[in-house]
Amino acid sequence: MDRRFLGVLAFAFVVASGASLFLYRMMNTRMTAKAAPASPRLLAAARRLDVGTVIRDLDLKQVDWGGAVPAGALVKREDIIGRGVISTIFENELILDSRVAPKGAGGGLAAMIPEGMRAVAVRVNEVVGVAGFVVPGMRVDVLISGNLPGMNAQGSMTRTLLQNIEVLSAGQDFKKDNEGKPVTVQVVNLLVNPEQAEKLSLAINQTTIQLVLRNPLDTKTAKTSGAALAELFGRPAAPNALAPHPRVAVRRKSPETSAAAARPATFVMEVINGTKRTEMSFSAAEAK
Repeated sequence: MDRRFLGVLAFAFVVASGASLFLYRMMNTRMTAKAAPASPRLLAAARRLDVGTVIRDLDLKQVDWGGAVPAGALVKREDIIGRGVISTIFENELILDSRVAPKGAGGGLAAMIPEGMRAVAVRVNEVVGVAGFVVPGMRVDVLISGNLPGMNAQGSMTRTLLQNIEVLSAGQDFKKDNEGKPVTVQVVNLLVNPEQAEKLSLAINQTTIQLVLRNPLDTKTAKTSGAALAELFGRPAAPNALAPHPRVAVRRKSPETSAAAARPATFVMEVINGTKRTEMSFSAAEAK
C-alpha cells in the first residue's frame, strides 16, 4: 500500500477524532448549564455593621448564594439602604429583614425600641453594673435601697423594684466633673414599659440602685418582702410598711341613733336646801 495514502488516512483519522471530542465536550457543557440553574446573587454586608448603624450603599455587596434563598432575605438595595441595624450584622452575612429597623425608623438606639416600650438610662459603676457583665440582651432585676419614710426604727431597707428587665444597650458616656474635666461614666439602658419607666425614674433620683443578673431562661416573678437593716443585726422586724394597710369599714349613724346613743341612761338632780345638799337619780324612762 502506498505510504502517501496511509499518511492521508492517519491524518483524516486524527482530525475526525479531534472534532468528535470537541463536539462532545461542547454538547456536554451546554447540557450541564441547562440542567444546573444559575446561583442567585444576594446582597450581603461588605463590612461589620454594628447596632445603630444606618446602612449605606457602600455597606452592601453581591455574593453568590447556593441553594434556596433564606426567608426574610432582602434582595433589593432600595429595601435596605437607609434602614438602621438592630442586631449586629457581620461581614459577608446576608441582610435579613429581621436584623434591620423598619423603614423610616432611622438608626441609633431609638430604632431598637419596640412599640409601646421605653428606654431608661441608668448610670452604673462596676458594682452596680455587676462588674461589667451587664451586656445587651441580658436580663436583670432592679433592686433599690434607701430609708423609707416613717421607718427610722428599721433603718435602711432594700427591695426588688423590677424583675426580668432586658438590657437594651451598655456603653460609656462622657460627662464633666465639678472641675469641668471629662470623665467616663458607664451607662446601661433598660427596656421598660411606661409605668416601669416612672418607677425607675423616681428610684434613680431618690434611692440607690443595684442591678442583679438573672438567667434569661428564668422568667418567673419572685415574691419578696424586702430586707431591713434591723433584721441583719438580729432585731425583730417592724411591720412591713410596704404592705397594703387593712381597710376599716365605717358605718354612719342616723340622727335618731346618734341622739339615743348620746342620751344618758339616768339623770341626776342635786337639791340644795340651805347648807344641806341631796342628789336624786331618775331613769330615762321616768324622765319622759
